[in-house]
Amino acid sequence: MELSDANLQTLTEYLKKTLDPDPAIRRPAEKFLESVEGNQNYPLLLLTLLEKSQDNVIKVCASVTFKNYIKRNWRIVEDEPNKICEADRVAIKANIVHLMLSSPEQIQKQLSDAISIIGREDFPQKWPDLLTEMVNRFQSGDFHVINGVLRTAHSLFKRYRHEFKSNELWTEIKLVLDAFALPLTNLFKATIELCSTHANDASALRILFSSLILISKLFYSLNFQDLPEFFEDNMETWMNNFHTLLTLDNKLLQTDDEEEAGLLELLKSQICDNAALYAQKYDEEFQRYLPRFVRAIWNLLITTGQEVKYDLLVSNAIQFLASVCERPHYKNLFEDQNTLTSICEKVIVPNMEFRAADEEAFEDNSEEYIRRDLEGSDIDTRRRAACDLVRGLCKFFEGPVTGIFSGYVNSMLQEYAKNPSVNWKHKDAAIYLVTSLASKAQTQKHGITQANELVNLTEFFVNHILPDLKSANVNEFPVLKADGIKYIMIFRNQVPKEQLLVSVPLLINYLQAESIVVHTYAAHALERLFTMKGPNHATLFTAAEIAPFVEILLTNLFKALTLPGSSENEYIMKAIMRSFSLLQEAIIPYIPTLITQLTQKLLAVSKNPSKPHFNHYMFEAICLSIRITCKANPAAVVNFEEALFLVFTEILQNDVQEFIPYVFQVMSLLLETHKNDIPSSYMALFPHLLQPVLWERTGNIPALVRLLQAFLERGSNTIASAAADKIPGLLGVFQKLIASKANDHQGFYLLNSIIEHMPPESVDQYRKQIFILLFQRLQNSKTTKFIKSFLVFINLYCIKYGALALQEIFDGIQPKMFGMVLEKIIIPEIQKVSGNVEKKICAVGITKLLTECPPMMDTEYTKLWTPLLQSLIGLFELPEDDSIPDEEHFIDIEDTPGYQTAFSQLAFAGKKEHDPVGQMVTNPKIHLAQSLHKLSTACPGRVPSMVSTSLNAEALQYLQGYLQAASVTLL
Repeated sequence: MELSDANLQTLTEYLKKTLDPDPAIRRPAEKFLESVEGNQNYPLLLLTLLEKSQDNVIKVCASVTFKNYIKRNWRIVEDEPNKICEADRVAIKANIVHLMLSSPEQIQKQLSDAISIIGREDFPQKWPDLLTEMVNRFQSGDFHVINGVLRTAHSLFKRYRHEFKSNELWTEIKLVLDAFALPLTNLFKATIELCSTHANDASALRILFSSLILISKLFYSLNFQDLPEFFEDNMETWMNNFHTLLTLDNKLLQTDDEEEAGLLELLKSQICDNAALYAQKYDEEFQRYLPRFVRAIWNLLITTGQEVKYDLLVSNAIQFLASVCERPHYKNLFEDQNTLTSICEKVIVPNMEFRAADEEAFEDNSEEYIRRDLEGSDIDTRRRAACDLVRGLCKFFEGPVTGIFSGYVNSMLQEYAKNPSVNWKHKDAAIYLVTSLASKAQTQKHGITQANELVNLTEFFVNHILPDLKSANVNEFPVLKADGIKYIMIFRNQVPKEQLLVSVPLLINYLQAESIVVHTYAAHALERLFTMKGPNHATLFTAAEIAPFVEILLTNLFKALTLPGSSENEYIMKAIMRSFSLLQEAIIPYIPTLITQLTQKLLAVSKNPSKPHFNHYMFEAICLSIRITCKANPAAVVNFEEALFLVFTEILQNDVQEFIPYVFQVMSLLLETHKNDIPSSYMALFPHLLQPVLWERTGNIPALVRLLQAFLERGSNTIASAAADKIPGLLGVFQKLIASKANDHQGFYLLNSIIEHMPPESVDQYRKQIFILLFQRLQNSKTTKFIKSFLVFINLYCIKYGALALQEIFDGIQPKMFGMVLEKIIIPEIQKVSGNVEKKICAVGITKLLTECPPMMDTEYTKLWTPLLQSLIGLFELPEDDSIPDEEHFIDIEDTPGYQTAFSQLAFAGKKEHDPVGQMVTNPKIHLAQSLHKLSTACPGRVPSMVSTSLNAEALQYLQGYLQAASVTLL
């Protein structure tokens, strides 16, 4: 694509169309852009547009499209073509910083993100001048430019907060510090001076405070991994100024908005974070500043109001106290009973109150409320911080703190009892306090794993939680109902099983509650209870114990999906899946109606898939329905196919990318359930599965391979007779997969199925070419993973076609090749094979090579006979060799860049492990002994002499053991 006005005009038209609400206009435009993005100059056209276009909407649209393009394509993935040509990469890096700094803020943010994506891959090695270019802009004095630099630096360096330590990381951080720490410190001082100069100019202050926030964030990122020498030497400058800013109050920066945090609050929040970082990690160096910060933050807490805009500030300030109070160094600051009482009274209790804003979120923004409350993404809520502070204080002062709070809990419950309809918030705070006091350690999977011995959880449950849950009206006091359900969820390991069993019908009842939070919590609680493990790893609740509630449970769960706001509620769908899994055959009578409802739901969400977890659990539930029903009645598979195939066809025709890997997995499960030949409906699909476009999406590959394996297992004869012209296509897929380090194992899965199931004559003409391809890959890039798969394949080939056929095909490619493969690959590497079935295949294959391959006994290959036997005994007796050479870092499949639908394995569509050797050999050691005996009968005297002269003593001893176990001798 040339950088011409005509192309700019075309691009403008298509970008406009991508904003059209009508999918008939929008989709083709998106597809067009996708089809041209591989062309040279495409990114430069986008950058030209966002710089020169007169239309602001197009500018913003071009900047977002550019950022997403970079996100999808910048990373160079090994074994895959480079998606952006080198000239474009150079041009982008040469222009983007200047362009970002001269653009309006809305576009600046998008380009800043793009720079950080490029930086993650190219900085510092491939983009050495990025830092210099950025630091030089600090001199400009223009804060629009300076803030652009700071914003970009922040998005570039914030990954230092969660990267693992490594030499590369240290080198990069040192490079950044050398270039950046001093200019940043000077900018910090200069900005603070400018704040005094412009103390009465509101618009100047807003820009300056935006800079200070970014500077403080950068301080956090650069100090996170370790305390840099520069910052230690300049601690006085930074800490004194941070302290001044914490205590600063400028009327001009205060906002009337009660919801949105202002610049002052955001800056103070970040400073609390910075102080907490130093208090936790660098307590020795920070010790002399600490008391000042504790006083300033304490004052901040007792003078800040309850408005939502202060939430982040208050929660960070409380988190600071929490991190300080659990360090042994600072214990003395909190020992006094009055201090503890004051903290409890002035900080913890007020911040545990359920405010009007919380009530509003509970009712009107339930999804966000649930995410914060259930999934622990409430890191920045006051309640969560107060809870952490209680835990921190309990580390050293459990007795006194529990004592102080017990008084509060009792008085709150008394207040509630006086007038429940008015004072229900008192009870809510009491439950929250008990929860935070009692829970010492918690995991998502198991709930509370360690509890405070001083709190009687069962008694509180029976007296204060159960009565609320037993109330006849499921819609009364929804917040307290949600609290009660959450209590069951959190303390499910502490409350006795009989009490939990009493709760099950109550929870099923709450699936009908109007409040989204209440019926979601009820579904989540049931799902968690059904996964609990009892003695000997079985589920705590048996299907028999839940059986009395089956009908009402399933009815209410599916009804809950029709409640407003919950049509794609992932917690309800997960509870449906878990109920199926627990109840097993108890659900069979209901399956016909359930599968209809699931299919309708699938059809509805496939129009616009937006909830990945919901969709995943929905497919899991479909798989469970198939599994459970067909286990009892395999013929029922036809009914499922009738119900599902129409929807599946629509999904495949409309190319619903998110669902295609799932559809293939469910189809594999259905096809594997057929006992005889492949139904014609599947055969019609077979040619479509070989289309290259399907294989270009990484997320499809595992599911497609498994589906093709199912075709080969069930219908190899049909393929050989009715679709022989498709075999080259099948091998083409294998060739593509084998070339990729990330997917070569999938190529072997496919190849092994072809060898195992296809009639030999149908693949005769392709065999040599297959081996040549494998050898080419071995020469070009030999990885441990490839070798392991290769070993399993050649041994499977040997079992299927015979040892002689394997020797002949190797030597047919190149004379003496067979000996090279034995010497260089099989003997030294066999120890690396992992997995029971894989080891068994290799053992049986090598046994065949030892005992059924005449050239091994009477040619120059004979010298390899004993080493091969030695390596086989090693495979049986030595630990697996799982070492991987340093230079091999496999690209994880999940690691390919974003925007690719990642493959999500359906647990309940799982493939049974298949053993191709099966009944033929049950014990490979005894099989070896019997085969050696048979060989020795054919050529008496040779085998014992080869064994006794060359096998090492330990291996010989093991071999004697096998012979004894098989009751045979060597002649």
